[in-house]
Amino acid sequence: MAMVMSMRWAGVTPEQYDTVRDAVDWEEVPGVGGQVHVAWFDDQGLHVTDVWESQQAFEAFFTERLAPAVQKAGIAGIPETGFSPLHRRFVAPGVSGAA
Repeated sequence: MAMVMSMRWAGVTPEQYDTVRDAVDWEEVPGVGGQVHVAWFDDQGLHVTDVWESQQAFEAFFTERLAPAVQKAGIAGIPETGFSPLHRRFVAPGVSGAA
């Protein structure tokens, strides 16, 4: 069953996010089981909402690919992460790719 992953990571900056994104290259080489990724920032830090085919798929991606790049980028702390079963997904016609 597909899962929605919600993450909040206090103190992470857009520059750190971009450094990790470039190192992991998930837009060109997506994580196995990753379906949708949305990220934004506020005065608290980074917020992410993803859809994954399973919680285990996200955890494997985090351990194998994301964590080493996070450490190399000097990002401190541990994100608050939660998972919920996906009820429905809609992607508007004409919407695709990274923005």
